[in-house]
Amino acid sequence: MKVGLFIPCYVDTLYPEVGVATYRLLRKLKVDVTYPERQTCCGQPMANGGFQRMSGDLAEHFEDVFKDYDCIVTPSVSCSSFVKDHHPELHKHECSTPEKTMELVEFLHDVLKIKELPGEFPHVVSVHNSCHGVRVLRLSAPTEEHTKPYNKIVELLKLKKGITVHEPERSDECCGFGGMFTMEEPEVSARMGDDKVKRHIATGAEIITGADSSCLMHMRGVAGKQKYDVKFMHVAEILAAGV
Repeated sequence: MKVGLFIPCYVDTLYPEVGVATYRLLRKLKVDVTYPERQTCCGQPMANGGFQRMSGDLAEHFEDVFKDYDCIVTPSVSCSSFVKDHHPELHKHECSTPEKTMELVEFLHDVLKIKELPGEFPHVVSVHNSCHGVRVLRLSAPTEEHTKPYNKIVELLKLKKGITVHEPERSDECCGFGGMFTMEEPEVSARMGDDKVKRHIATGAEIITGADSSCLMHMRGVAGKQKYDVKFMHVAEILAAGV
């Protein structure tokens, strides 16, 4: 399987260590992965801002860059969701990349079906389940559906030796980021983020982790402003620890 690695704008710009960890982990798992250097933004920020038609050129470029790969993997829940659900609306012709695009946890759990991971991570972590991850990608069971619970992030993290994994009360409630929402309703967004971080801290976690750097970035900002004693790491960094 030939895999193309897609690194979103905010990961590339603000958290490049997440992209490096993703690449290192995939290589350790013997995945034939390549990082195409011509890649750009998937178009999500523009579309979320109300300029969906203007993001069409970015969708076309994404198709051109990644069309020859068997699978496109990204350490981003929201960008993966955008490519899967909205790129087909933006293309003027049939495209292949939306159905081949997968978020990292989705790829590791559903495609590679990994059952063991090298390295140790002797820390207590609390898992953040982002909205797109729960209700679009189905990385965990939405609590409002009252179905049998599962969590693919938790299952993968528990493969690391020495780790203790928790989920907060109201585990899949929004952290308040929501893309443009954090700018349009900053007071509400900040209060939601504060409530969420407090619930994570209440688990006894040293580290808050999740599959989307945007949610972690929002909560990191809240925690920093309030001087909460907790750290943040993308799930890719934890899974790649010791690799």
